[in-house]
Amino acid sequence: MKNREPENTKEKRLIEIAESFDGVGKVQKVSRYGMGHINDTFLVEGEKRYIMQRINDKIFGNVPRLMQNIVGVTEYIKKGSGAPEEECLSVIFSNGSPFIRTEEGWFRLYNFISAGVSIERVPTAEELYLSAKGFGAFQAALDGYPAESLYPSIPDFHNTLKRYEKFLSAVEADAFGRKKEVEKEIAFVTERKEYCGRVVRALESGELPCRVTHNDTKLNNVLIDPVGKRPVTVIDLDTVMPGSVLYDFGDGIRSGASTAAEDERDLDKVHFSRELFEAYADGFAGEAGKRLTEKETELLHFGAILMTYECGMRFLTDYLEGDVYFKVHRDGHNLDRARTQFKLVSEMEREERFMRETVKKHAGK
Repeated sequence: MKNREPENTKEKRLIEIAESFDGVGKVQKVSRYGMGHINDTFLVEGEKRYIMQRINDKIFGNVPRLMQNIVGVTEYIKKGSGAPEEECLSVIFSNGSPFIRTEEGWFRLYNFISAGVSIERVPTAEELYLSAKGFGAFQAALDGYPAESLYPSIPDFHNTLKRYEKFLSAVEADAFGRKKEVEKEIAFVTERKEYCGRVVRALESGELPCRVTHNDTKLNNVLIDPVGKRPVTVIDLDTVMPGSVLYDFGDGIRSGASTAAEDERDLDKVHFSRELFEAYADGFAGEAGKRLTEKETELLHFGAILMTYECGMRFLTDYLEGDVYFKVHRDGHNLDRARTQFKLVSEMEREERFMRETVKKHAGK
């Protein structure tokens, strides 16, 4: 890259921060990168390319512990996966630290993985299969990692019992007078309250093993090689925590096996897709299935119902509380989101036998 002057003082400062990481050398350019909504992400260009992020410490309050999680998981994968080092996510250190704290915030640096791309659109069945294969391989690579050693970066993130308690409090308070508009949706949630404790209690009793879970298994969190048609690596590890494999499988189905966008207003367009479900089950269970217990295999399909139900409940809770958590871009945005999730739950419930048998088939059990 030819030498160039930074366009402004802000970029100059970002260049200084990037150059503070070990081995980076002279940086020519730092620019915004990607479509993330939580952290600020930048492409660093010099002799090599890197990904630098300013960590959102309002959401992730303990950055040192967060980075301890990420370093532990990435190093474990790198040692055990057998993948080429340039295709493994690596944290770049600065004087022995996996982050830098500045007046501008907390920063971290990753290697830039050029072999794969992040897909930011509605997936094809093949792309969803590759995404699932990536997350299944992630789960397999971390089999044996001491999940209990991980710091819960967002406490009770998938504790559906506590999500339900928060929902009931929002209904009771009715702080914005919206309860009367959503009686049907409130009833939908309360009629299924027995869903809430099923996985939480199974984890507590040991009926389901506690594993390392990603907890944000959207398509765009797996880098995919579009030429070789393969998953390269899993990214965005901020929500890696102890949990159940049902969470990761379920969230992948929730976000990937729908025929419409998450905020689609026309519910006639929103359907659970058997084709997309099978593609995901094939990829995920095909990679992780042999490492799953019989109980996990039996309940994996339920993770899709639970995560979709939980997410819809969270959208509805936020709507009742005045849209304080999820970003909204129109009136009733969170309500629209909740309704799509509840439509999917209803259809999944009718397809439960198909879902269970499909998982068993692809898990080889």
